[in-house]
Amino acid sequence: MSVKFVILGSGSSMGVPRADGYSGNCDLNNKKNFRTRCSALIKFANQNILIDTSPDLRAQLLQNKIKSISKVFYTHPHADQTHGINDLRPFFLINKKQIPVYADTFTKKYLLSTFGYCFKSSYGYPSTLNINTLKKKHIFINKNKKILIESIPVQHGKIKSTCYLVNKKLAYASDISLFFKKDYKKLMNLDYLIIDCLWYRNNSAHFNFDQILELAKILSPKKTILTNMHSDLDYDQLKKKLPKSIIPGFDGMTIIL
Repeated sequence: MSVKFVILGSGSSMGVPRADGYSGNCDLNNKKNFRTRCSALIKFANQNILIDTSPDLRAQLLQNKIKSISKVFYTHPHADQTHGINDLRPFFLINKKQIPVYADTFTKKYLLSTFGYCFKSSYGYPSTLNINTLKKKHIFINKNKKILIESIPVQHGKIKSTCYLVNKKLAYASDISLFFKKDYKKLMNLDYLIIDCLWYRNNSAHFNFDQILELAKILSPKKTILTNMHSDLDYDQLKKKLPKSIIPGFDGMTIIL
């Protein structure tokens, strides 16, 4: 039973183009330069496991014809990863069952304080989500097949974020400025590393182009895929600068594990 990993959104915090139409260096004649904010989906049997609820979640789910959401994992509490949370409500309405949500303690606190109505019934509206503390390992079984999702804390500027490792084959770290060396062993020689690459310049909260080139040499994944890309990074121009083992991601990109 194959596992599919879908990059729903590959853009940085304001997307490409921005709300005011600015697209920077990105040629909008190339559809791969239209980037919504970062979310991803793991498709396993009849399970759709969502990573983050970006402000563009509704459009992402419609575009990819996603009809159900089984579980949600959060990377961190920033607005571009959480503020589409209300778009989970239709999936509660389908079967009247709360959707399990998993988050670290810091993110959990933010979600409960900012979106309390999602987790506690109020004013006649039922709660739609059930929040759970993130574990180091989550195993889900379906029809005698299992999927392993491991959470790896990473640095994202001044806060922690979470990298998710799926079946020890694919790592997804959409917002990151540092992997801790103690975790390198888990991250070595993966089939896929999907990784934050904001732009060419330095940024205190994100990896940049040169840092990704160096990281790929250290971790040696078979394929490195860039996400969380700013409008500085045009798809075709970026592809020309990269070795064949590193490619820009794009909205809707699907990887089969």
